[in-house]
Amino acid sequence: MRCIINRRAQFSASHCYSIPQWSEAENFRCFGKGSQFPGHGHNYILYVAMVGEIDECGMVLNLSEVKHVIRREVTEPLDNSFLNRAWPEFSQTLPTTEFIAYAIWHRLVPHLPLAQIQLYEHPQLWAEYQGDAMNAYLTVGTHFSAAHRLARVDFSETENYTTYGKCARPHGHGHNYHLEVTVRGKIDPVTGMLVDLVALQGVIDREVVEPLDHTFLNKDIPYFGDVVPTAEHIALYIVQLLQEPVRRLGAALHKVKLVESPNNSCEIYADDVRTVTPVPSLAVAASR
Repeated sequence: MRCIINRRAQFSASHCYSIPQWSEAENFRCFGKGSQFPGHGHNYILYVAMVGEIDECGMVLNLSEVKHVIRREVTEPLDNSFLNRAWPEFSQTLPTTEFIAYAIWHRLVPHLPLAQIQLYEHPQLWAEYQGDAMNAYLTVGTHFSAAHRLARVDFSETENYTTYGKCARPHGHGHNYHLEVTVRGKIDPVTGMLVDLVALQGVIDREVVEPLDHTFLNKDIPYFGDVVPTAEHIALYIVQLLQEPVRRLGAALHKVKLVESPNNSCEIYADDVRTVTPVPSLAVAASR
């Protein structure tokens, strides 16, 4: 039986985003404060996913042996290091989160049956690599607060309460939404970036966070005059907002994850958005 197992590891390291052939102004324009010497540091969290068959001992791999491989090949050489000088590959390509994940994959794949490398630079920024040439995934986390009411116009009050429960109460309620935006693209062999991170964060703030934050979605956002603002529909709306701006940055939107509460979340994959039909709200039904 095929099974994927995961092993967690961590290391602390510093790095500097500066290309020697570029001027100080060019480096700052591309990397901002990250280009300032002697650099800055992070507590990295690494997840190594491995795939295989369950053996007669009930294991895919001996996790004690896996731990030693990860320590020998990755955490010992990288922990408390200046990454730009830690491995030869970082002298050619800057040690961005996505390129570190790529480099770790290639250090481990001769020893372990890898399925995915996931590397967290901090809780709001992480990269994933799955062995696909120089293609990787980068995720940015952010948040906004908004209120909504879940109700259909063509439903009676009883039907709305049956369908949406307390969420159908007439004056609505609010959430502190946690949003994760994942993009995919090819890692630049010099900068180590698959997308300009500052520009990506700017797009998310401008297109999503600023317009949605501290709104009553049903009333303040025209889209939700026609669509019931469930978490699923909010995530779909965000996908529609971000696809083209992300494409203009040279990457592709992969998915949006929206966490409505610690108990509820949803994910929409950008490639699937054309297969989703939003549920009409009462404002639409009343006009028909």
